[in-house]
Order: sequence, then structure tokens, then C-alpha cells
Amino acid sequence: MIKNIFKKIIVYILTIEAKLVLKKYKPQIVAITGNIGKTSSKDAIYTAISSSFFVRKSEKSFNSEIGIPLTILGLPNAWNDFFLWLKNLVNGLKIILLKNHYPKWLVLEVGADRPRDIEKVSKWLKPDIVVVTHLPDVPVHVEFFKSTEEVIKEKSYLPKALKDNGILIINADDKKVLAMKEIVNDKKIFTYGFTENSDVTASNENIIYENNKPIEIAFRIDHNGNSIPVELSGVLGKQHIYPILSAFAVGISQGLNTVNIKQALVNHEPAQGRMRLIEGINGSIIIDDSYNASPTAVNEALNTLKQINTTGKKIAVLGDMMELGNHSYDEHIKAGKLVAQTADILITIGVRSKYIAQGANEEKMKKRDIFQFNDSVKAGEKLAKIIGECDVVLVKGS
Repeated sequence: MIKNIFKKIIVYILTIEAKLVLKKYKPQIVAITGNIGKTSSKDAIYTAISSSFFVRKSEKSFNSEIGIPLTILGLPNAWNDFFLWLKNLVNGLKIILLKNHYPKWLVLEVGADRPRDIEKVSKWLKPDIVVVTHLPDVPVHVEFFKSTEEVIKEKSYLPKALKDNGILIINADDKKVLAMKEIVNDKKIFTYGFTENSDVTASNENIIYENNKPIEIAFRIDHNGNSIPVELSGVLGKQHIYPILSAFAVGISQGLNTVNIKQALVNHEPAQGRMRLIEGINGSIIIDDSYNASPTAVNEALNTLKQINTTGKKIAVLGDMMELGNHSYDEHIKAGKLVAQTADILITIGVRSKYIAQGANEEKMKKRDIFQFNDSVKAGEKLAKIIGECDVVLVKGS
């Protein structure tokens, strides 16, 4: 009880300080929302524009009612340290009262775990640019919402908060996201995706191999008659292409040259645990997608695994998908059915993922190729025994 009251007081004061900082320094704000790809898009956008502007971005997943003010103020999360919170409040006051070398741009991630999360933030945060990434049929963090439609409604508060001359940048491959054009039809709109005639379009996606092992993805980005080849080393999957597209869209909307944007992104380091390629034992390749798991992300990861050419086995190591509410059973079953069409061996970890195993078996995957565990240590021990030369192992879970 006391802890909750203290948190509310801290959030209230930090929000006031953040409002005053925005009023004083007037930075340009890029706000990113969606259900998938927010953090990756935030990082790519930051990389794309930071070579041309003085930019600050949200750290990690600072996307909540407390994380957003902390980013605006440039302060750390004090967690349960009472004295560090007091120090934060004092430092926030100093930024307001004293002259500071403050960023010209802020790249903010805006999330919603519960109803009204974005609605409350959008009452005081007025972005210059809003990027909406992806809104799948079964969103992440859906357990506290009554329906998918309620999640979409919550996300829509951010585009509505755009400044009068604001820009909406949206994923044209997602019909739910594309429909957001209707709620801000008086704003400038940029679209990105694989859909033809998007303002920023991706095409020719392919996996590059070296010594019969996947090492990177390559694709082209087209805009206004110009075509730019792009390579992303050490990663696989469309999950990495969409953030790059959003970064190009933001850069182009601010008049940056596409060649310069590509050059800025050459050294972009995609986040850990998101379809990263790692050398495994016995000459194998591990696809590390262990950061998180949602139905759409699992499907994308499995489809990528399906596309890989290898002389070895394809092994899917999948953990539970969390925060799905009453969608949990069906979505784990669906994932299992896709595994049966994709992988040679399935290893599951956790109580929910037993339904992945069930779905795979229902889709005619043999029981001898399915292994179920309650903890990752035992699963790893089993994997170490069966992994071989040129095997490709996808590891994913919440």
C-alpha cells in the first residue's frame, strides 16, 4: 500500500518535471508504439538520425508512465532505492532551473500493459512523429485487455496526440495499422513495408550463406525511384527488416538522404536475443531469439527457420508464450502445428509449451522427435546430446 502511494507520488512529480523540460527545451519527439518491434524500431531510428542530430533514446524498454519521464529527464530507474529517487527528483529540478546541453531529438518507446496507459501519457506528450509498428491478431500483453480491439484503441491514442504539423509513419503490411490513417487524415503520412507502392518499400529479401551456413540477410529498399541495397550481418528474419524500414521513413521525413541513412545504419547493432546468429557446438548454428515470445513473433521465427537451407537437422527449442490470457491454449497449439511443418525436432520448456508439443503431434510430428522439459537446464543437456554438424537450432521463449 505504502509502496504504491510512493510510486504514484514519484510518477506525478517526474511527469511534471518532464512536462516542464519539454516546454523549456522544445525537442523534436519521435514516439513509437505497436505490439511487436517497438524496441528494435526505436534503436534503428536512433541510429539512423543520430549522425545528423543530437538525439536521446529510451533505454532498454523504458516505455511506461515512469520510463517515459525518466528518458525525457535523462535519469536512471532507482527501483526500490528511496534516496536515489530523491536524488532523481533533485536532478530533474536542476535540468529545469539550470541551463543544460539538452538533446534536440527524443526517440521514445510508448507501451501499454493495461488500459489507459497510453491514453494518460498522450494527454501531455505531443509527438512530432509517431511510428506504429505492428498490431497482430493476438497482441502481446493482451491479458489485461478485454479484446484485441481494445488494445488497438489504446494504441490509437498516440497518433491522435500528434502535433498539428505532425507526421504519422505506419507499417503498410498491417491492415490494422494502416487503418490508423483514418484517425489522423489531416496529418502527413509515410508508409513502409513490403507492400508495393509503400513510401519506403523492401524487396528481394534473401539469406546469405558462407560455408553452407547462414550469415546475414540482404534486401533492397526503394523510395521515390531510388534503390538502396542493405545487408544485416549476423541476424535473420523480417523482424530485422521492418525496423530498418521505419528508420529510413523517419530519416526521409526529415529530409535526410537515403545514402546517408544507409551509411549511418552500417554499424547498427540489433538487440541481443532477437534472431541473432551464434556459432553452436559440433559445427551447428544457433538462432538466438530468446528475448521474448508472442504468437506472431514465433510464427515469423519458425517461417525463417523453414526458409533456411541446411544439410543438417532443424531443431526448434520453444518456451512458454506469456500474457496471452484466454488466447494461450489455442496459440500454443497453433505454434506446435507450424513446428511440425518446419522443424525435424521439437524441444519444449514450461507448462504452457506442452500444448506446443500437443499441436505438433496432432500435425503428425512423431513423438520420438518431441521432447518436453520443465526447465531449460535439462532441455539444454538433451540438446547438447543430439545437436550435430550443420544443424540449425531456433531458441525462443518468453
